[in-house]
Amino acid sequence: MRKFLSIALTCFLGSSALNAQQLIPTEQLILNTYSRDIYNNLPNSVEWLSDNEVAFRNRMNQEGFVYNIKKGTQTALPAEEAPRPAFAAAPKPPVDGAKNYTVSPDGKFAAYTKNDNNLYSYDIANKKELQLTNDGTEFIKNGWASWVYFEEILGRASRYKAFWFSPDSKQISYMRFDDSLMPTFPIYVLKGQHGYLENETYPKAGDPSPKVKIGITPVNQAKTVWADFDQEVDQYFGEPIWTPTNKLLAVWMDRDQTQVKIYDVNTQNGSKKIWYEETQSTWITLDDVHVDFLQNNDAIIMSDKDGWLNLYLLNAEGKQISQITTGNNWGTRIIRIDEKAKTVYYTARKENSARHDFYKASFDGKKVQRLSFGDYSFSVLGLSPSGKYYVASYSNISTPNVLAIIDEKGKVIKEIGTIKGKDFDKYALPKSEIVRVTSHDGKFELPVSIVYPANFDPKKKYPVLVSIYGGPNSTYVTDAYKQINGMTQLWAQEGLIQVSFDNRSSGHFGKEGMNYIHRQLGIWETEDYMTCARYLAKQPWVDATKIAITGGSFGGYMTCMALTYGADVFTHGIANASVTDWQFYDSHYTERFMDRPQDNADGYKKTSVMEYAHKLKGVLRINHGTSDDNVHFQNSLTLVDKLQELGKTFELMVYPGERHSIGGNSPAKSLHYRKASYEFYYKHLFEKPMPAAFDQLKPAAPRGR
Repeated sequence: MRKFLSIALTCFLGSSALNAQQLIPTEQLILNTYSRDIYNNLPNSVEWLSDNEVAFRNRMNQEGFVYNIKKGTQTALPAEEAPRPAFAAAPKPPVDGAKNYTVSPDGKFAAYTKNDNNLYSYDIANKKELQLTNDGTEFIKNGWASWVYFEEILGRASRYKAFWFSPDSKQISYMRFDDSLMPTFPIYVLKGQHGYLENETYPKAGDPSPKVKIGITPVNQAKTVWADFDQEVDQYFGEPIWTPTNKLLAVWMDRDQTQVKIYDVNTQNGSKKIWYEETQSTWITLDDVHVDFLQNNDAIIMSDKDGWLNLYLLNAEGKQISQITTGNNWGTRIIRIDEKAKTVYYTARKENSARHDFYKASFDGKKVQRLSFGDYSFSVLGLSPSGKYYVASYSNISTPNVLAIIDEKGKVIKEIGTIKGKDFDKYALPKSEIVRVTSHDGKFELPVSIVYPANFDPKKKYPVLVSIYGGPNSTYVTDAYKQINGMTQLWAQEGLIQVSFDNRSSGHFGKEGMNYIHRQLGIWETEDYMTCARYLAKQPWVDATKIAITGGSFGGYMTCMALTYGADVFTHGIANASVTDWQFYDSHYTERFMDRPQDNADGYKKTSVMEYAHKLKGVLRINHGTSDDNVHFQNSLTLVDKLQELGKTFELMVYPGERHSIGGNSPAKSLHYRKASYEFYYKHLFEKPMPAAFDQLKPAAPRGR
């Protein structure tokens, strides 16, 4: 367990410079009217024009310039003709009712679905629509994702889109979903005299999955060829992969989520052959399966099969040629593949699990070079055509971001700017630090980030607020600078220690750490949080009677577990839109870690909040939207029912009609939700009334107005 550096405490005790710094007036922080000169706005658009010229532009104020590396000159860019709005509306498709209107790569056709759940194509030049499928119903969906695929596999960014053009624009692959055997979950909507129910096809853990078929159709002909899979098999499919040569690969996974097979599918007759396969004893995350194809049909695949997230070179038949990266890489992201030089540029957390570094590696894995430098975390914004230079923003938790042009040897060629504004040193901004705490079983050094109160005095005792999510592979603690916003500054000035923890499954410890949670999701994570909180409670400057925790969704579950399972450590909590029993959440996510309830009954019982509800002794507030279609209100109601049966006192705030993002449907409820949480902190942690300025807050105007 690492102790605090004495030099850091000396800094916190104050110096003449620090004592001269001002606190930002409370009213300005609450009303968001404090100085905007604390931080600078750096360019957020980077484009390399040549190997020696790079263009920078700030999209917010349209300011831009070109820097010439060879000449060392800077030339202003003209403002764009029309500033881009913060929320630009998508262009209106030429077809009424078209959903996910998508233009083909050659620009000649478009594809989309409609409310009848059929797939259509559109000849743009001739303004002619063609219906490609005709069996769409409420439960049969062509090219429109079933809910669990939208949420867990294709992702929310897909907007339910489940069709993909081939690179040559001649074919479309799509998924056909049959939800007819899936259970529906009723969501009550409080509207009108009688209200009504939304019936959502939602497979909870152990329920039947949607039946899925992979279809391939010509863009100009309603003639689907079905890939040779049996839709009656309990299985999942990832997003199909079109190669640069118009070969189609289908990504298949078994219901247990321990096997992935990628098949080469013949688009003319649907026959298939295995191209790549992988098996793990715990689970594989389907939406993490990612393949980049090269022009010669070789490919680079990313996998955590060796316990870390590494890159592998495969030949055109899917056989491994080499392992490009080795070691404890995590959060790996490819920046560029240089086929001519047989080099891949990528970022990863390796030198320090809380820090992103920039690397390049040869395809054979024999040459790996760290391109970043120092004890900083790097965000790479652009790489020059030759790879000789790159633009990056770098920082650490105590050093504000610097934007610079850097060469491949780590030399800063030109510092473009820093986010430190002219008022940065004027105010007493809180100091931050990362410490590592040994887990109770001695196997992991758990990272903890701490934002100290403004003008921190180690002789005083302060309340603690832990903000977490806590789900698998969800890293909160990073060694990168975080700009202090109004509420963070306010809490620091009110004397609150603001903390984040990362548990063993967070990604800091690779797949080895994550595998601990298999079939007992939430237990090790809570134990790790309790260990970190106990460490804080022992510090002479922490008020151990006020260790609060808050989070939403999985973070809400962790908050509920902290106040029940961890009741001897955590004293206060606000749980938002919480899972409370894994049998209530969707099949694909839950079973990845827990297996099916019928195969792991003890695990589901062990991880249910209800199992520990009798231990509640602190102050727990439960927030939930009644129309939450992701984590159903059923979760919080079941916990409420259990707590009432046990005679436990708790706080409950219900938001009628709100979805998973509480307040997302109503600016007024969004404001209420935030103010109610602030009131909780003032009442229980600060033990004083809320400042009057909170009464001046108004609901935000809806976007687009």
